[in-house]
Amino acid sequence: MDFSITRILDYPAEILILLFISFTFLQSGYDKIKDWKGNLGWLTSHFSETPFKNSVPVLLAVLLLFEILSGIMTVLGIYTILMYNVTYFAVWSLLLSGITFLFLLIGQRVAKDYAGAMTIAVYFIINILGIISLNN
Repeated sequence: MDFSITRILDYPAEILILLFISFTFLQSGYDKIKDWKGNLGWLTSHFSETPFKNSVPVLLAVLLLFEILSGIMTVLGIYTILMYNVTYFAVWSLLLSGITFLFLLIGQRVAKDYAGAMTIAVYFIINILGIISLNN
């Protein structure tokens, strides 16, 4: 274990992307835990005319799990870059985050919330840029 401040300068974009994704998912997961009933009510209404209408509580729990795991893994990805100069864990964290964004995108598209889907596409692009950058 050998922390070096120069690693921040070696991976500035990658670390910022990982921080962005971690803040996004950890805040979203925290919000779902803090206001489970409010989120469940809004999503039940949002998906009331879709094939997901009877599965909202289970899907919300699965999404919460993926968001928390994605957030924690991106933090660990930053840690392994800074402490060990290893990007392997960061890449895997962004792969999981990408899958999580795809789950969100599928939900928005099925609900015909195209503006919401477009917003998720922006997050997904940032995520993909992180993967590309870490693999170069």
